[in-house]
Amino acid sequence: MTEQVVERFKPTSGRIMGTIGLVLVAIALVLGLLDPDSGFGGPVLAGAVGLGVLTWASSLRPAMWVTTDSLVMRNMFDTVTIPLAAIEQVAVQQVTAVRAGDRRYISPVVGRSLRQAMKGRRHTEGAVPASYADMVEQRIRHLADEAAAARGIRPRSEEQVALGREVRRQPAWAEIVLLVAAVVGFVIALAV
Repeated sequence: MTEQVVERFKPTSGRIMGTIGLVLVAIALVLGLLDPDSGFGGPVLAGAVGLGVLTWASSLRPAMWVTTDSLVMRNMFDTVTIPLAAIEQVAVQQVTAVRAGDRRYISPVVGRSLRQAMKGRRHTEGAVPASYADMVEQRIRHLADEAAAARGIRPRSEEQVALGREVRRQPAWAEIVLLVAAVVGFVIALAV
């Protein structure tokens, strides 16, 4: 059963540089495939594939959204699904950190720049969000509080901690396999 997406949070950084990185990797791959004698041989091609996978996984794959019952954080090499009612704390600094079931889960999708994080927040609880990061933090907290109240779960109760054990982590097998294959290909190409 798939849950309906209620809200998607737009990434606050990385997309432009990730796209530029993938374009450069694609250029290296095309040059290597069109003219194998140009110096873009096996190690360079395997390295470009590995760099492309890392660029994709770190800059373009990460996403974060809320479904009817869960917060979903798609990271570099896994996707974490957290029941909303299990969320104990939310903090957005340079990354989004969520505590559920006495464990901490991180997402790079929404964050503050180092400068913003160092300045600290200039709002009080319940005030109008001063930034997009503040809005995301408040929105997740609000949805988590609503989900807990609907299920009759009190904050920091044994029920909430137990629900936190239902967090699901699904590996990103395509990215993992491609990265391992690129590294193995790189090592083999260097040895030949």
